[in-house]
Amino acid sequence: MKICVLDPFSGISGDMTVGALIDAGADWQALFDGLNSLGAGARYRVEKTKRRGISATKFHVEYEETKKHRHLPHILKMIDAGALPAAVKENAAKVFTRLGEAEAETHGVPLEKVHFHEVGAADSISDIVGACLGFHLLGIERIHTTAINTGSGTVETEHGTLPVPAPATARLLIGWPTYARGPETELTTPTGAAIAVTLAATFGAAPAMIVRTTGFGAGSKDFPQNANVLRVLIGETSTAAEATVISVIEANIDDSNPQVLGYAMDRLLELGALDVTLQPVLMKKQRAAALVRVLARPEDQERLIAALFAETSTLGVRTHTAERRVQERRHVEVVTPHGKVRIKVSGEGGWAPEYEDCARLARQSGLPLKQILAEAGYAYQKSIS
Repeated sequence: MKICVLDPFSGISGDMTVGALIDAGADWQALFDGLNSLGAGARYRVEKTKRRGISATKFHVEYEETKKHRHLPHILKMIDAGALPAAVKENAAKVFTRLGEAEAETHGVPLEKVHFHEVGAADSISDIVGACLGFHLLGIERIHTTAINTGSGTVETEHGTLPVPAPATARLLIGWPTYARGPETELTTPTGAAIAVTLAATFGAAPAMIVRTTGFGAGSKDFPQNANVLRVLIGETSTAAEATVISVIEANIDDSNPQVLGYAMDRLLELGALDVTLQPVLMKKQRAAALVRVLARPEDQERLIAALFAETSTLGVRTHTAERRVQERRHVEVVTPHGKVRIKVSGEGGWAPEYEDCARLARQSGLPLKQILAEAGYAYQKSIS
């Protein structure tokens, strides 16, 4: 699968995204042809430049200033009328709708009444459609984004001086990993945030991949302390069926009933933990304790931490990220004298009966679990011999 990792270490905007994709190899002439079909009244050009010594591509949109406002239905009609692939139209519409919803919530008006000021101008229409078309031209099948640097301080808008991230940007980034570092200015715009959160399938530390090319999209400003660029990494997923970044949550607990810990373990698994382990450890002053370790998807981290606090006596947890590699797996169903059992088979041929199936048959039949496991193993080996 061909993937693109957005790395907004200096923020993300629409023009930075388009510039980075062109820098990574997207056909700029095909991209311009698609944008010209929108009839937005804009002209486009690309420029090779540098930001703190890093060669990058700057995407320029030139148009006549106007105070005319556009509403979402008008913008969606423009996109639909363009000579663009269906997938590009669909993604661009999704991004604009997501952006419109954030603006509507921010200003307390219905979605159809939102006036697209900065975000509805010709440059932002070109940025969003250009980004969607750039991903399409590169054949990207999945998009991932790392933590987003929002910037800090304030920004001047048509609504006056607003804090960074701007209200619409902050709404768009709810639930996504963000931080603020570098100059006190807006690094992530509403348009950039909308592109990232709408199109990215996953977020967090970069996934395991084979990088084939990189691209850098230049921002308008050239900061003295850091390179104002958006980096994209283009490549393929690794051969592992699952190669992802996970969150590891840990806590040392020395004052809890073992039954409470057992129940907490079950609850964490019910709430979506990938795995939960309890390990006996010896703490300071030779106090016997249990190390609770939870493996979680990044998007589940805060929910599972809350559950760990609620179900145990711990007053603190540790978190860090790790890579998880899992072989390709499939299930084969076999018939034993006492019922059906699923066999988990790995890509390299290893296999094991599903415990839950065997435990259910053991309870129903009154036979020892080890006998059901043996019967399931014999049935599978017989089926492949």
